[in-house]
Amino acid sequence: MAEKTTTRVLIIGSGPAGYTAGIYASRANLAPVIYEGIQPGGQLTQTSEIENFPGFPEGVQGADMMELIRKQAIRFGADIRPRIITKVDFSKRPFICEDDHGDIVEAETVIISTGASAKYLGLADEEKYRGMGVSACATCDGFFYRKRVVAVVGGGDTACEEALYLSAIAKKVYLIVRKDYLRASDVMQKRVFDRENIEVLFNCNTLGLFGDGEVQGAHIVRNLGKEDEEKFDIDIDGFFLGIGHKPNTDFLRGQIDLDSEGYVMTKAPTTATNVPGVFAAGDCADPIYRQAIAAAGTGCRAALDAEKFLMKAEEL
Repeated sequence: MAEKTTTRVLIIGSGPAGYTAGIYASRANLAPVIYEGIQPGGQLTQTSEIENFPGFPEGVQGADMMELIRKQAIRFGADIRPRIITKVDFSKRPFICEDDHGDIVEAETVIISTGASAKYLGLADEEKYRGMGVSACATCDGFFYRKRVVAVVGGGDTACEEALYLSAIAKKVYLIVRKDYLRASDVMQKRVFDRENIEVLFNCNTLGLFGDGEVQGAHIVRNLGKEDEEKFDIDIDGFFLGIGHKPNTDFLRGQIDLDSEGYVMTKAPTTATNVPGVFAAGDCADPIYRQAIAAAGTGCRAALDAEKFLMKAEEL
């Protein structure tokens, strides 16, 4: 038999945004319920060392940092559940949400913090070397490749931005592009072509990675399937994915406004969505920055917005 929980604040998703929202909502005596989702702690639990989050001058392992933030939310009373919300009904308040066990949560407000997943090529080696040379965030991990050789996969604005960022840190950057042209904006293309230490490999696909314990090179094929197909290796220390992210919002379609990429649309400067009482925080509503500290900040804002919403509702 399905169980039902009632809460003033339901937080869907964890990570820096969800846990931080839980800390603020708990301290406001809102007794939030947090559903951690498909990856408790978010993407950072898969990251080795984090050096750009304030408060950790010597750096910290991603999983360790998320566990500390999680414990802080629990300390103030957040009810954290290692489950997934699979269905929502935002047509009326209180909102009705169903989890993967068939249990129901009835919530006066909802904070969506489901994050976004990096798109990968699907190579087995990407998983093998994840955190050991494979990354989907140049801003997060670029520092570790100072004066080294790296490769970025992709031909759009995201890949070009990653390559340009890395070119200021690394000795050399390969930009691996499937087609014979870049899809990026003209301005971005010019910047890439003008940067001396970026070499663009057109008509190239990555077949795999190699290295003893960590990435030391990539197997590349040029003109795949054509008469002049050519296979070769490049020596690299890091392999960056620049093919975009997919927000984890499929279960919200038809319930809330999403943009063309699936990101939750919010009413700046608040975290409010088009549904009164529903708020969004973190990477699921941020196609631009995608940084842990930025996500934590929006988690704080979402909790404060939810608290303000509830106070106004009680006055009516």
